[in-house]
Amino acid sequence: MMMARKQDVRIPTYNISVVGLSGTEKEKGQCGIGKSCLCNRFVRPSADEFHLDHTSVLSTSDFGGRVVNNDHFLYWGEVSRSLEDCVECKMHIVEQTEFIDDQTFQPHRSTALQPYIKRAAATKLASAEKLMYFCTDQLGLEQDFEQKQMPDGKLLIDGFLLGIDVSRGMNRNFDDQLKFVSNLYNQLAKTKKPIVVVLTKCDEGVERYIRDAHTFALSKKNLQVVETSARSNVNVELAFSTLVQLIDKSRGKTKIIPYFEALKQQSQQIATAKDKYEWLVSRIVKNHNENWLSVSRKMQASPEYQDYVYLEGTQKAKKLFLQHIHRLKHEHIERRRKLYLAALPLAFEALIPNLDEIDHLSCIKAKKLLEAKPEFLKWFVVLEETPWDATSHIDNMENERIPFDLMDTVPAEQLYEAHLEKLRNERKRAEMRRAFKENLETSPFITPGKPWEEARSFIMNEDFYQWLEESVYMDIYGKHQKQIIDKAKEEFQELLLEYSELFYELELDAKPSKEKMGVIQDVLGEEQRFKALQKLQAERDALILKHIHFVYHPTKETCPSCPACVDAKIEHLISSRFIRPSDRNQKNSLSDPNIDRINLVILGKDGLARELANEIRALCTNDDKYVIDGKMYELSLRPIEGNVRLPVNSFQTPTFQPHGCLCLYNSKESLSYVVESIEKSRESTLGRRDNHLAHLPLTLILVNKRGDTSGETLHSLIQQGQQIASKLQCVFLDPASAGIGYGRNINEKQISQVLKGLLDSKRNLNLVSSTASIKDLADVDLRIVMCLMCGDPFSADDILFPVLQSQTCKSSHCGSNNSVLLELPIGLHKKRIELSVLSYHSSFSIRKSRLVHGYIVFYSAKRKASLAMLRAFLCEVQDIIPIQLVALTDGAVDVLDNDLSREQLTEGEEIAQEIDGRFTSIPCSHPQHKLEIFHPFFKDVVDKKNIIEATHMYDNAAEACSTTEEVFNSPRAGSPLCNSNLQDSEEDSEPPSYSLFREDTSLPSLSKDHSKLSMELEGNDGLSFFMSNFESKLNNKVPPPVKPKPPVHFEITKGDLSYLDQGHRDGQRKSVSSSTWLPPDGFDPSDYAEPMDAVVKPRNEEENIYSVPHDSTQGKIITIRNINKAQSNGSGNGSDSEMDTSSLERGRKVSIVSKPVLYRTRCSRLGRFASYRTSFSVGSDDELGPIRKKEEDQASQGYKGDNAVIPYETDEDPRRRNILRSLRRNTKKPKPKPRPSITKATWESNYFGVPLTTVVTPEKPIPVFIERCIEYIEATGLSTEGIYRVSGNKSEMESLQRQFDQDHNLDLAEKDFTVNTVAGAMKSFFSELPDPLVPYNMQMDLVEAHKINDREQKLHALKEVLKKFPKENHEVFKYVISHLNKVSHNNKVNLMTSENLSICFWPTLMRPDFSTMDALTATRTYQTIIELFIQQCPFFFHNRPISEPPGATPSSPSALASTVPFLTSTPVASQPSPPQSPPPTPQSPMQPLLPSQLQAEHTL
Repeated sequence: MMMARKQDVRIPTYNISVVGLSGTEKEKGQCGIGKSCLCNRFVRPSADEFHLDHTSVLSTSDFGGRVVNNDHFLYWGEVSRSLEDCVECKMHIVEQTEFIDDQTFQPHRSTALQPYIKRAAATKLASAEKLMYFCTDQLGLEQDFEQKQMPDGKLLIDGFLLGIDVSRGMNRNFDDQLKFVSNLYNQLAKTKKPIVVVLTKCDEGVERYIRDAHTFALSKKNLQVVETSARSNVNVELAFSTLVQLIDKSRGKTKIIPYFEALKQQSQQIATAKDKYEWLVSRIVKNHNENWLSVSRKMQASPEYQDYVYLEGTQKAKKLFLQHIHRLKHEHIERRRKLYLAALPLAFEALIPNLDEIDHLSCIKAKKLLEAKPEFLKWFVVLEETPWDATSHIDNMENERIPFDLMDTVPAEQLYEAHLEKLRNERKRAEMRRAFKENLETSPFITPGKPWEEARSFIMNEDFYQWLEESVYMDIYGKHQKQIIDKAKEEFQELLLEYSELFYELELDAKPSKEKMGVIQDVLGEEQRFKALQKLQAERDALILKHIHFVYHPTKETCPSCPACVDAKIEHLISSRFIRPSDRNQKNSLSDPNIDRINLVILGKDGLARELANEIRALCTNDDKYVIDGKMYELSLRPIEGNVRLPVNSFQTPTFQPHGCLCLYNSKESLSYVVESIEKSRESTLGRRDNHLAHLPLTLILVNKRGDTSGETLHSLIQQGQQIASKLQCVFLDPASAGIGYGRNINEKQISQVLKGLLDSKRNLNLVSSTASIKDLADVDLRIVMCLMCGDPFSADDILFPVLQSQTCKSSHCGSNNSVLLELPIGLHKKRIELSVLSYHSSFSIRKSRLVHGYIVFYSAKRKASLAMLRAFLCEVQDIIPIQLVALTDGAVDVLDNDLSREQLTEGEEIAQEIDGRFTSIPCSHPQHKLEIFHPFFKDVVDKKNIIEATHMYDNAAEACSTTEEVFNSPRAGSPLCNSNLQDSEEDSEPPSYSLFREDTSLPSLSKDHSKLSMELEGNDGLSFFMSNFESKLNNKVPPPVKPKPPVHFEITKGDLSYLDQGHRDGQRKSVSSSTWLPPDGFDPSDYAEPMDAVVKPRNEEENIYSVPHDSTQGKIITIRNINKAQSNGSGNGSDSEMDTSSLERGRKVSIVSKPVLYRTRCSRLGRFASYRTSFSVGSDDELGPIRKKEEDQASQGYKGDNAVIPYETDEDPRRRNILRSLRRNTKKPKPKPRPSITKATWESNYFGVPLTTVVTPEKPIPVFIERCIEYIEATGLSTEGIYRVSGNKSEMESLQRQFDQDHNLDLAEKDFTVNTVAGAMKSFFSELPDPLVPYNMQMDLVEAHKINDREQKLHALKEVLKKFPKENHEVFKYVISHLNKVSHNNKVNLMTSENLSICFWPTLMRPDFSTMDALTATRTYQTIIELFIQQCPFFFHNRPISEPPGATPSSPSALASTVPFLTSTPVASQPSPPQSPPPTPQSPMQPLLPSQLQAEHTL
């Protein structure tokens, strides 16, 4: 076989001819055997260039064109391929066919007239300028296609591909085809050229045809057979490469791959390309509105796109794109559909929420109903074109309304049915809830506080379980319980108010005794409202204690009606009536009575006073006004820096009366100056009646230092300042440690705090605008108090309307916000009346302390508590003071249909008749009464004015003469704690900054009637004697003041530059006036003496019996009697009761004018609980304690004789003295029967007061209560000033312990207990242990170890003793000391050093037996031992080395002893001992105000 001449020596070129059955339709059938498709796929394998239709029927012109060129063969072009051995070659492909004339359907005539078999076997082909063939469309349009000519116009054929169609051809017999192929093969074989049999159309092949074709090939010299499919592009390349291998023998033999295996490989390749292309489309195309043109441009450069288009073509790629777009659109529509369907129930709820409206409507009728709704278009949109998902509405994202045609779909109908069912279920559940609530309301078994577990069986039925979830009925039950509990509490509070007489008769204090609490329980026990809270005993007890606190300490804040307290309403009404905006612009405070004046002294040397004055002025307005709590005050400053004895530096001038003093220091010298100036100022005013400076509120302030030239530390200045503040009993501020910047001595907040304290002091002591008030009060003719009940069902506005609208009504100039001045014609003259409008609880405080000419008392006829409070109030009013009762009714009296109202009206009238008072009723429907209805009452007041004033003067004089010490009776009667303006707290961390003595503002007005009264009362020897005695005393002693909190009495010696004894006057003994300052602890009324006989008696005829802790005896109680009494009575050893009875009888005989009695003695309806008044010992529960019996016996044995003076040891505890004094006064009276108490005394706790071993376990060695308390304190209270020093509220402490006893999981933070309450409760836990935490048998060992002089040996010895502690005690002691160590690290903020903490804690932790002298002498040692444990906590408990003592820090005992000697003798604040053991010996109050070190420096 001759090979064709190679055109390129480097790249072999092969010319291949594709032959097969051709001819007319008769010969080949309706379609060819696929020769053209085979050539097309090989030459142009890209899918876009592959054409299935290649016709052989041509017109004469097409046949003669340059592509066919009048030849019966087609030139397909040149192809370059890299074969399996990576050698590139070129191939020219020629297809031998036979073109049919479209006119004659006979073969076209060509230059070669040979039949197809001979023509197909030709090896030399020539055709000049013959163009390459692409497709049928090229014919006639050759210029539109690439024009490439057959090389040189001739080709030499190197091999033949013999095609056999194995498909089921139309109108063609396969056997005939094989005959044709056989003949053709014979002709081809003559050419000696390689032949490869190609089976075409195998994708549609018939199995028999394929077998026959293989049989034919085997019969013809083992011809190579390749099964192909041009349409599927299977083995097309293999067919041509096989022929090339046969042509070029040097090439390796090509492996023939069966069709189905090759098809599988091709399918996998297409599938991979398709996956990649689909991923590309999904990544690029996100919106269903994308178009193919723009997306295909984006994808053209991507290999995924190119590979798939190459294999499958652009049309298939576009088809996949369109499918993706359709999917996106479908997903978008479904999302929109879901949104619409989700909004549809909401539309139903908004438009058709009423089940009655749609209960029987179908979905179609519901649609019509929806369209009629006004808000239909808010929820739906009606589209012109439907359905909505085939319109552009799907792309209108801004319109979220629901297409109305959606209602025609099945899901919408289902949602409508679900809406109906939901409404029906809700109606049923609502019915069940109502039925459940009705069951709760009507069931007698549901009581306040009853747990759900107990109530379940009474109210639950099957329907409730079926229709209500557990959370629902639990919530309903919880809300119902809250409602009935709140209602029960309100009703119980009303019950307590209805028994106001009982609470006031019991004379309760802050710590009510067990007997008194038992009386309350006995009296209230049968009341249904008391029993209603049976399951809430802790809360009931808390309400009782809270009410007791209100009775003892009534303020606007503690008032049960708070914040609707009458006092607050009245203040607002009066202030809004008289304060006008124009007044605020007036600069002259004298012409503006609504702006209070605050006179403030600023004391400090070396420019400190002037600097602070300038800083305060900078905070004021241009006219020296200062705003506090929204109200404007005129601020007048007086800086003093020199000798206060000089007039120019005097605290007080004729035009300047100070209300308070700021004392500034920044060194020892300036602190000495402050102390010396205070002493000089007090000494200069000693003995004056207006001894205001002796009790001037002081505030000591450590300011920023400009330089530390003396080398002293800030800490030592703070310590010394605290000590001086404790001595002076004043507030101490330390802005230097609060981070105030340089140049600012004190910030605005602290200035406002100081000024608020001064305002409170001025209000409480009637010093507001004192100069104006004294003058104004002297001009007042009558003082009337109008009493209103808080919580009554009437408006205070209506009651006061006729008063405030009166033309004669003016603002009171006494600085009070609840009083006005009226000028009314009474009789022949006009009278100026000061009308004070107060709540009843505020009025209690002025009954005995203030001159009042008459009371107008209002009460509601339909409220029992209102009349009960009125009765309680009238019990203590003297029977000479006129009373006007006013009953407020719902309507006219004659039309009342309420039995209670009629009953209360009748009782009010009867009370008025029995006390000779006046009575009137006012209907609440027309409460605008006129002042004229009170004119008869005012006339009565004018008639009794003189005797009222005389009696008031006598009472004050008797109080002044009866004792050298201020005497405190019931806090409700005389304690200014009843003032509603005072703070409502027993936990004040700082003593209030206000003066303790109050000038009786009634004295100036009384003095002008003095001569007149003397003339009227001539002839009465007793009264004449009393009058002269009163005059003598009045010139020497100010009547006893009413104090906000009781003082601690200090005797200040002459060496202390304090008060001096004035000697004797008129031959009578005059005791030294004691200086009094507020103690840091809470008020304990039992610490003070009470008069044993309060009846005013002439001294020459009757005895004066009273007990006082006399200052000069240093703690001894002296009982003084009048010896003449025993002589006149003729009895040498008369008892107390005998003396009291006889003195009372003589008092009645002497009082010819009849000393006024209380209304309780004249009215049978008053004082129904008076029998309880004298049936109790004085003192609180804690004060009496377990030693009552022992001391009672000692008192009864030690008190003998009339003139006996009973001395006690000077180290006797003051509380013990008070208890003994109380017992001594009652030795002859029968001992009251013990009563059950609702307080802690009868509370049998399983946790508190039990041995320590019962509340700890090996797994939890720390009591849970202690752990909770300490965690709470460390989380919230480490910065609390005075933590563990400032006492907590006792009732809150007991409530905390009680609640914890009931629930050990109590959350302290949730209950909102104060830090001091938690701290006090924690200390109380240790106090109540049967044995102290530090065992008694260890205490002496600790004392012995402490005696070791060497510090390190001492600490190791203490540590050894500590190891001997019981395990339980050791673990708890370690936990508590570690906590105290942490507290001491914050001492700069909380001011509690290790020394201060040890002072507060050692009595609680050790509780020594003070009956032994050793324990008494070891007091300081005990404290020091606890201090060492706190200081060296890491060494004792955590195996750390011994820490060095703070050498210059006064917190250590050694440093204190060396640097500030006076600190070791008197601590800043002492904590009272627990009630289980006697307290430590109290330090003597005889300490100088100036420390010895400062005194020494000062004298130098």
